[in-house]
Amino acid sequence: MPSQHCRSRFRRRLAGILFLCSFSLCLWWGPLPPSQWQAQWGAVATAQAPNAAQLVQRGVSHYQTGDFRGAIEVWQAALALEQTAADPANAAVIRENLARAYQKLGQFEQAIPYWEAVIAYYRQAGHGQAVGRLLTEQAQAQSRLGQHRQAIELLCGRHSRAEQTCNRGSALQIAREQQDRLGQAAALGSLGNAYRLSAEYLPAIDYLQASLAVADQIGSQDYRASALNSLGNAYLSLAKVAYRRSNSARQRGDGPEAERFQTEAQGRDSEARLNFQNSLRLARAQNQTQSELGALLNLIPIYSRTKPSTLTAEPLRQALKQAPQLLKRLPDSQTKVYAAISLARFLQPVTPLNESFSGTRCLAPEVQPQAAALLNQAITVAQRLQDRRSESFALGELGHLYECREDYNQALNLTQQAQWAANQDLIARDSLYLWQWQAGRIFRKQNKIPDAITAYEQAVASLAGVRGDILGANRDLQFDFRDTVEPVYRELAELKLAQTIRSSAEPETLKQNLNSVLNTMDSLRLAELQNYFGDDCVLTGINEGKLEQINLGPATAVFNTIVLGERTAIVVRLPGGEQKSIWLNVDNAQLRQEIIRLRRGLQTRTSLVSYDPRQAQKVYDWLIRPFIADLARTQVKTLVFIQDGIFRSVPMAALHDGQQFLVQQYAIATTLSLNLTDMQKSTRQGLRALAFGVTQESVIDGQLFSALTNVGTEIEEVEAQLPGSRPVLDNEFTRERLQQELKRSVDPILHIATHGKFSSDPEDTFLVAGQNSKLTINELDRTLRSVGRETSGIDLLTLTACETGVGDDRAILGLAGIAVQTGIKSALASLWLIDDEATVKFVNEFYQHLRDPSLSKAEAVRAAQQALLASREYAHPSYWAPFILIGSWL
Repeated sequence: MPSQHCRSRFRRRLAGILFLCSFSLCLWWGPLPPSQWQAQWGAVATAQAPNAAQLVQRGVSHYQTGDFRGAIEVWQAALALEQTAADPANAAVIRENLARAYQKLGQFEQAIPYWEAVIAYYRQAGHGQAVGRLLTEQAQAQSRLGQHRQAIELLCGRHSRAEQTCNRGSALQIAREQQDRLGQAAALGSLGNAYRLSAEYLPAIDYLQASLAVADQIGSQDYRASALNSLGNAYLSLAKVAYRRSNSARQRGDGPEAERFQTEAQGRDSEARLNFQNSLRLARAQNQTQSELGALLNLIPIYSRTKPSTLTAEPLRQALKQAPQLLKRLPDSQTKVYAAISLARFLQPVTPLNESFSGTRCLAPEVQPQAAALLNQAITVAQRLQDRRSESFALGELGHLYECREDYNQALNLTQQAQWAANQDLIARDSLYLWQWQAGRIFRKQNKIPDAITAYEQAVASLAGVRGDILGANRDLQFDFRDTVEPVYRELAELKLAQTIRSSAEPETLKQNLNSVLNTMDSLRLAELQNYFGDDCVLTGINEGKLEQINLGPATAVFNTIVLGERTAIVVRLPGGEQKSIWLNVDNAQLRQEIIRLRRGLQTRTSLVSYDPRQAQKVYDWLIRPFIADLARTQVKTLVFIQDGIFRSVPMAALHDGQQFLVQQYAIATTLSLNLTDMQKSTRQGLRALAFGVTQESVIDGQLFSALTNVGTEIEEVEAQLPGSRPVLDNEFTRERLQQELKRSVDPILHIATHGKFSSDPEDTFLVAGQNSKLTINELDRTLRSVGRETSGIDLLTLTACETGVGDDRAILGLAGIAVQTGIKSALASLWLIDDEATVKFVNEFYQHLRDPSLSKAEAVRAAQQALLASREYAHPSYWAPFILIGSWL
């Protein structure tokens, strides 16, 4: 049963929430210079009936003074008159005006129907150039809504990446046919932005450079500045990717890898800086205040995180001096409000990992007065514009400043005003959870715990309605997820756990509190998965969020690890619904080090047989030993782990009690969430597999992947144990062939034997396919989903040659998520690459036991692991421990 669906309607993904995490003043391509549009408005005013003409001209006056709501009001009245008069030409121009006015307010969803109506009119009238240019404007609006794939389709064609192959009727192809060079520059630039916002940075750069080249040819300085600005943002995104990879490598103790990514990030920062500086020079030459301010605001964080030198120290000082002066010259607008808020944040140097909004980052006391002045200015402008969305951000930021000053009464007053402002505008409610979260933090600091819990619960409830919109709107938000979304859930869980563990409350009350904590963490895992894949699909729980009502079956216990702040909690659910919980007596920094040490020891063989279990015993004593009497009392035979953080990177089967491994005592499985686990036991009749494999050496993105010489034998074992299986090897293994085979017939098992690299970055997560090609995790996800209902018949996905990085606590999201998103019940995969002869033996044993209907999948995995453990050749845990069962264990 699939656990996700894709929304076709436009979502409320708006500039406010995008601004929240990484403000950059993007210059969006409009197909005609402003003076020409104004001339057209004037022409319409003289051609219309007097009343409509006066309304149009009055709307233009409102628009030019920044009163966009006033413009909309009178233009809608004018449109009603023109529709009565049945004058489609004049009505089309008024609709264009309305679309731009809504976009100025950040209400892109309201603009879309107007663009569609205008485009339909010009198509019917045969005005090809106008159609192409307006398609570009519609695509820009859809990109602002987070509908990047739809934007790409309007601009060039579905998933098209080659500039020369755009579909007929697309904006770029029309511009070429019309020899409209200005339209080409706009379409290319908009296409580059859509790819950038989809996190496809390299094709984005190609399109933006093409736009820049056209702008140079036609001498358009406006479009040249826009292309340079967008190129800067693309390189900035690549820098963020590299900084995050560097930080991840450093956390897992890989110094050389951390330095390599750090160097790459600094290089990308330099490329971004050069593009922004060139855009800044153009803006100054043309006296374009808004563009100049935007370029400066993009440059300030780059300057501030670059190692101090003559190249950055003086430019940073000048930028911080000039930006407030430019801000004063801007007319009142939503852009001015957001620019003031950004400038307030940038008064203090930032790093790549603290640029985003975070409730824990405070400005230094010496810059707080200047920041307060900027935020008060932003509030005044937003209120004058009656722009509730930007007003809520300005009020909320000022409230956070007072929170940092520990003036909690004023902080709470401003935060509640921010909530009120967000509630006044349906679309602005996307930001409501931020101010509920902020109120919760303030109450917590005042030690008003019940009020804090209520505020946090409101924030989680608000997030439930807009989470998919926020996470899908801009792929850069993937980097900021841990700052902007994750803390809300973790801080709420910590408050509730603190009230529960070692509490003297009634057992039923404690049980309800623990269930509430587990439901909160379950919601977080749904958000993590959505954030990881970053698509337009919304995950829905199979079990409807009623975790306490899920029947686990007899003899099964579930271990939840919950990493919170400086400590970690373990919550265990025993047969019959009984629950136990403890805090681990170790801080999280030490815990992380010990888990990484365990992982390294497990996958490193100093000899064929010997293994020192002391590190595995230490972790066993933390996680399992406190509950061993309860497990014995309730006669538990299967342990299911719902892991959090660093625990995801280590196999529980290898924990050791001093006498034997955990897998020698229990069958073991892991799942992301009980809410996402299909508890229906599958039939074992007619088991067969669609088996893909790669035996040959491959080179992917310059990285050599060794030949897997025993994959052929592995596939033969699959055929022997599961008669009727269909093998596909080496060059035949392509995404297209996989799709064809799935459409032809669905087998209960999809077995893939090839190198698989899984990491915290989905763009760096892939399977090696034939012909030196790769199948990224998102491509595999799309391929499985593209065959629709057929994939819901797949019971098990087996990946036998995967590897995840030591200390990478998000890699498991790729392994687990691909099954969850496509409705596959279970996945069996390896955490690290092992000897492929041992894999052949494991596969043989696993499928042999899987055919026994009296055994669960977890028990079949256990039998296979024990078979390797019992052999002298493969007794070391490096051979058998990495295989983990994810999802349904039944």
